[in-house]
Amino acid sequence: MRFLGFSAAMACAVVLFALPAHQASAGFFDSLMSSRPQKNRVVARHLVSMPPGYQPGTIFVQFSRARLYYVLPGGRAISYPIATPTGEARWSGDTYVSDKRVNPGWTPTPEMRRENPSLPAYVPGGHPRNPLGVRALHLGTSLYRIHGTDAPHLVGRAVSKGCIRMFNHDVADLYQRVPVGTRVTVVW
Repeated sequence: MRFLGFSAAMACAVVLFALPAHQASAGFFDSLMSSRPQKNRVVARHLVSMPPGYQPGTIFVQFSRARLYYVLPGGRAISYPIATPTGEARWSGDTYVSDKRVNPGWTPTPEMRRENPSLPAYVPGGHPRNPLGVRALHLGTSLYRIHGTDAPHLVGRAVSKGCIRMFNHDVADLYQRVPVGTRVTVVW
């Protein structure tokens, strides 16, 4: 009987390690072992087809789907999950990438500090609690950015004050693809 238990455990381990990492960590055991409801899952970065009319090398953001698309040649795009603005911070329009920063420092706005006086006056770049994460793409002349995050569990939700948050590995991927001047179109 002991051998049968070991064999069953080994079979589960083989199945688990044979799956790609994104499937192996997708809550398989949570659904079998837990009665807790599963959280909304964020669909990872992947390739999608784009309708005609989208210029390769541009960024298209669709807040209603919590997705950012980097348009590739041949009617394809890389689709990234994002966290979106909430409430009155919602916006849309055309802009461009005006600056790029590696490990940007973060200074909360006076409004943010009024709402939450415990916020620090400044968080240096590279700090693990920096809300901008590992990369930032500044948008036009606004204070808005496409940036990483120190709270990856919020990607897929409406939580920001206007910025577009991404997983750090995704913003690092986008950062190396996008030059300053890249057009960005944001729609709801």
